[in-house]
Amino acid sequence: MFMLEYLKTLRENTMHIWVDADACPVVIKDILFKAAKRTKIPMTLVANRFIQTPSVDNIKMLKVPAGFDVADNEIVKRVEKNDLVITGDIPLAAEVIEKGAQALNPRGELYSVSSIKSKLNMRDFMDTMRSSGVQMGGGPPPLNQTDRQNFANHLDRILTQFLSQN
Repeated sequence: MFMLEYLKTLRENTMHIWVDADACPVVIKDILFKAAKRTKIPMTLVANRFIQTPSVDNIKMLKVPAGFDVADNEIVKRVEKNDLVITGDIPLAAEVIEKGAQALNPRGELYSVSSIKSKLNMRDFMDTMRSSGVQMGGGPPPLNQTDRQNFANHLDRILTQFLSQN
């Protein structure tokens, strides 16, 4: 029993960064690689295709089979409290928040318990509009320098806060 409690305590004092890597922009991956190297926090990129990663012990690539939400489901299965998930996928963000992890959008927006419900509702509304034939504008605008800076700043705050507590 003592060993189980010890392992639980050990896990509660660790963080793992999970990256929904299929749609993650290269510039964001580069920021993540630098942060993982600097902090030594383990990071796993999950995708249904091979993604080149630096030869660093704490950075891994997990290739999953192709298919709808396969990578997302793998992340949800593995994520634990205190982990950080990088994703622009709102349903995935909602699931990891529900498990006690954090979710950060590649544009630098940290999803929260209070904001994720409204984001899910808006996403569902937009899906309904598109499926009913209403023409919607294109996807989000390309990532710009402000987005990159917002992401880097938010990531740094999250990692610094975690490291200062442990």
